[in-house]
Amino acid sequence: MRIDKYLKVARILKRREVGKQLALNERLFINDRVAKPSSEIKAGDVITIAFGHREIKVLVKEVRDSASKQQAFEMYEVLEEKKEELV
Repeated sequence: MRIDKYLKVARILKRREVGKQLALNERLFINDRVAKPSSEIKAGDVITIAFGHREIKVLVKEVRDSASKQQAFEMYEVLEEKKEELV
């Protein structure tokens, strides 16, 4: 499955277009490599998303074409979440 679609189905991001823009701006990584919007993901991959002052790292547990809200939270596990303090 494409990473931009996975982020939407797993409800990590609200819109697929946001995932696409993050990838185009090199703020989306799969296993510590810069991802393209069309990059394929599979179970066991680690996705890192860099927002403005926040970074989140998740482990892909399973890949589904569609998921209910409860199923979406079972598709991944948050490994790390960093927030930078503004001075």
